[in-house]
Amino acid sequence: MKLYPISLEISGSTAMWTRPDTGATPISYPVPPWSAVKGLFESVSRLKNSVIIPTAVEICAPIVFHDYTTNYGGPLRKDESIRLGNAFQHKATVLINVCYRLYARIEDFKYVPKTLKEAGQLAEVNSCHYGQERFNRRLLKGQFHDTPCLGWREFVPDYIGLFRNNTKVQASINEVLPSFLYSVYDQGTGVRSPRYVQSEQGRRIEKGRLEYAE
Repeated sequence: MKLYPISLEISGSTAMWTRPDTGATPISYPVPPWSAVKGLFESVSRLKNSVIIPTAVEICAPIVFHDYTTNYGGPLRKDESIRLGNAFQHKATVLINVCYRLYARIEDFKYVPKTLKEAGQLAEVNSCHYGQERFNRRLLKGQFHDTPCLGWREFVPDYIGLFRNNTKVQASINEVLPSFLYSVYDQGTGVRSPRYVQSEQGRRIEKGRLEYAE
């Protein structure tokens, strides 16, 4: 079976991969969860009849945590705060000066065409090969389906593209993630169904690399 791998490098000044178990003052994971990496790849390209499956992440900058505070003025504040026009001060522990190399593969997806014309168009192409070529072309040109972000929407990358020659994997980083968020939504139904994996199932950062084994 022929494989169709894709990859990208991404960096930025701030990132937040929220650990759900840290509550109202969230702390970031050192690496993005599987679902966040999938979202980053799909921000570049996505197709109806193929699916992107993240496989690994490599840490290419030292892990540095930093206190972050922002003023929230949205509808989730207490009623009194909304009435008085007071903002909620939201604190978090984020990552700064991050850089990752992300890896994934493209697989066929059982998409049901809505028209005969669409069915004919899809039958004429190798969806995985086309998806790989389309992704690489769009990444090289800096074309995006959606604005990529490093966890929270306000944390946009300062670089996303092909691997850079001066980027090095931080082989000295080794860490166990006792409980690691894998995905938030069920891939088949789209229903919210958080899934976690445990360290004994292989969720370890070894020599700066984590494998998203299924």
